[in-house]
Amino acid sequence: MPRLSYVARDKDGNRVTGTEDVADADALIAKLQNQGLLVIEVKPFEKVAAEARSGLKKTTITTHRGVKTTDLVLLARQLATMLDAGVTLLRSLQIICQQVESAVLLRTLEQVTKDLSKGSAFSSALSKYPKVFGPFWSSLIEVGEASGNLPVILEKLGDYLEAKADFQKKLISAILYPAVLLVAAVGAITFFAVVIIPRFTEIFKSLNIKLPPLTVGLLGVFEFLRTKFFLLLLVLVGIIFAIKKYINTETGGRQIENLLLRLPMVGNVYRILIIERFTSQLAILIESGVPILYALEICERMVISRNMVSVVQGIKNQVREGKLIAEPMDKSGFFTPMVVQMVMIGEETGELDKMLKKVAAFYQDYIETFISRLSTLIEPFMLIFMGMVVGVIVIAMFLPIFSIASGGGMAR
Repeated sequence: MPRLSYVARDKDGNRVTGTEDVADADALIAKLQNQGLLVIEVKPFEKVAAEARSGLKKTTITTHRGVKTTDLVLLARQLATMLDAGVTLLRSLQIICQQVESAVLLRTLEQVTKDLSKGSAFSSALSKYPKVFGPFWSSLIEVGEASGNLPVILEKLGDYLEAKADFQKKLISAILYPAVLLVAAVGAITFFAVVIIPRFTEIFKSLNIKLPPLTVGLLGVFEFLRTKFFLLLLVLVGIIFAIKKYINTETGGRQIENLLLRLPMVGNVYRILIIERFTSQLAILIESGVPILYALEICERMVISRNMVSVVQGIKNQVREGKLIAEPMDKSGFFTPMVVQMVMIGEETGELDKMLKKVAAFYQDYIETFISRLSTLIEPFMLIFMGMVVGVIVIAMFLPIFSIASGGGMAR
């Protein structure tokens, strides 16, 4: 008798798969229906095995190398849709591999698909590639596998990643114009230093006149920058490398972070950014059914702040002893009173995930507004700065010529 593979759903909507040795497909469908199952798909076992072997051999044209947030959003959305429609996980990944645009993500999914075909769990396969997926993905997928609601979990994950990508786009959009102005200012100064200033220098030498102090000083600065450019560049790279290495140490990273947190305005925004990241991640984990202690452990590995790592460790230890998280959050002194109050209300009402989402959304709006207003304030100052720099250069270069024209030029 032929061996057939099937995909079905039970009365609770859970997906059921397996293989049976039966006379034909109709007999298998009748048998499954008698068991109260809704049959989604029936295929010969040999065809399923052949698809698993050949699914990765099809050519995929990638458009970029790295993994963008939008790539992960699309992956979560596509997987959720196909799994909800009854397509097997292995086949869904094979289809996605033919469409994915990231070269790195494509190679990773190919390896994940191979691991799945060998019998590995999806969460275990993803955990082998922390640089692409990280503990957030593998933890949520593990919950989805255990609960049988993997499509729902993937949909929630897609919502979270989409909101994160939208937040990042708004921040980038807010700082883009000031960044363009800064690049334009540097470009203008470089153009003067490389093209204009050397010509004026030759003219002044041929005229053999006494130059004003402003012109002498500016020519000296540009000559130093031009002749010592590579040395300055090397020193700058060395300084950046040393600072980066120092920041990567536990002591150095904590000291730099403490310095940032003490800065006026910047420190407050940095603290709020850390809190926003923590609350948004904790919200999606709790909403997906991850136990609170495990959720805190995941957040501890994902936070961007060394100070926050210590804070989360303290909260986790207190929760392990049976306390609610609002109390240790309050004692830590890191969280604002609003966050503590919202968390306390969420724990009392049993809607902690919703309250954490509201906190994250509030702080996202706060950061977006702050960055937008700051960029609006910076723009006129940068325009004034550019005008002053160019103006000083032009005046310094033309002062000797004006002096000659007025008859005040003197020989050296």
